Amino acid sequence: MRPILRKHCTVCHSERKLDAHDVSAGLAIDKPELIAKGGQDGKVRVLVPGKPDESLLVTLLTSKDKKRAMPLDADPLPDADIATIRKWVAAGAPEGVKPKGDDTATVATAPAKVRRLDVTFATRPAIPRSVGLLGPLTATLPVGPLPPVAAVAFSPDGKLLATGVYGRVTVWDLAAGKPAKVLTNVLAAVNDVKFSPDGKLLAVAGGQPSARGDLRLFNTADWKLVHSLGGHLDTVSGVAFSPDSTKLASASFDKTVRLWDVKTAKVLHTFAGHSDFVYAAAFGPDGTWYATVSKDRTGRIIDTATGKGRLTLSGADQEVLAVAVKADGQIVTSGMETAVNWWDAKTAERVRRTGGPGVSVNELAFDAKGAVLAVAGGDGSTRFYDGKAGAALRTVQPGSAVFAVALDAGGKRAATGSADGLVKVWDVADARLLVTLWCESDDTWLSLTPEGFFAAPDATLAKTVWKADGKPVPDAKVLAPLKDPTTVGKAAQGQKIDAPKGK
Repeated sequence: MRPILRKHCTVCHSERKLDAHDVSAGLAIDKPELIAKGGQDGKVRVLVPGKPDESLLVTLLTSKDKKRAMPLDADPLPDADIATIRKWVAAGAPEGVKPKGDDTATVATAPAKVRRLDVTFATRPAIPRSVGLLGPLTATLPVGPLPPVAAVAFSPDGKLLATGVYGRVTVWDLAAGKPAKVLTNVLAAVNDVKFSPDGKLLAVAGGQPSARGDLRLFNTADWKLVHSLGGHLDTVSGVAFSPDSTKLASASFDKTVRLWDVKTAKVLHTFAGHSDFVYAAAFGPDGTWYATVSKDRTGRIIDTATGKGRLTLSGADQEVLAVAVKADGQIVTSGMETAVNWWDAKTAERVRRTGGPGVSVNELAFDAKGAVLAVAGGDGSTRFYDGKAGAALRTVQPGSAVFAVALDAGGKRAATGSADGLVKVWDVADARLLVTLWCESDDTWLSLTPEGFFAAPDATLAKTVWKADGKPVPDAKVLAPLKDPTTVGKAAQGQKIDAPKGK
């Protein structure tokens, strides 16, 4: 029973998801006592021992009602698995006996403590003596290992920054230097986040690899879930809104791209022309077509109205991971072959080829006017190119493999998400780090500028170890001038700030 439940059910219906009702419906089946309890209020007959036909655990697996059938928006369980579940319930739902050889694992009388690794956030040596510190200032928290940041996106007005890690999306209020909302009602991996061009919606794409894709739309006014778009049979790797915000393209490891009507949450068409994982999608400027890239080493240009392929972007010898479209309609692609390819969308001819990072290109992003192209590199770099001529402009080094990159509408700021679990915001013009962001929950987060200014809730500060020049800060009072959310917010918005001054 346990392998069946783990594969198909407990990613949503687990104890840690009980409070996220739109994911778990208040039901958890990862522990026998939680199954027996019957939901948070104890009123749902999830399981009636000895009576499979009266147990939701069984009946919902074969329901003809697609809105109730489990697993939701996924293929039905194999007949053999359903038969096993029926047999188990009919037998009284016994917990079972641990296999021999597991005795040594149950000898301990108390659970072992989970060790959290230290994570250090650093500033450059700019702390003056008048503040009482010599710098560089570091803040160390026992919060690691951090999950990689796989997705970043600016809102159209540049005031918000959405960032995604496994099981969580943080929406940062950049002016305040703190999270505006932490969304946990998402399923498993978060692979991409995108704001709609009108700023009213946030799309969150991800899911459970090899089992179920997850695509959710949230209202940015109150962060309530608007739609859960089910149907992909594998994780959703990338999403793109049409320029008028009425349509959404979702690329998936199930080898398909789905085009959705945002208002009705209905599928307009499914493109199945790729022969392997589809990694990303991007709309053309007039919304009449969108481009996709795939593990099958091609890119495709798809007609929005018909769902049929117009042209193929070919010639790659390795996987194509990333795609972006300029405001004038020119397409750029890259991937395991790290050169950036520039394509004419009308002819599918490659018009330019520029150098890239040393490993892989994981994401490409233009600003609204197409003046700057940002390239996220697996070698730990993010490179900026002139959007018109394709010439290299400058490079920043976030520190570890960069999985995600975004530019604000004006091309002034770039955000990077990397394998070290950190989000960094950069000034594009002078390749200057503006602020480092990290969030675990509503009361566990930190924003820090290179100059040493920081913002964090008291719960985070209580477990933070501060050091200056490698030595513990002797008196917390000397940090008072540096706890300055207003200054952090100015930095995050791209304003230049002065080094801290003593009183």
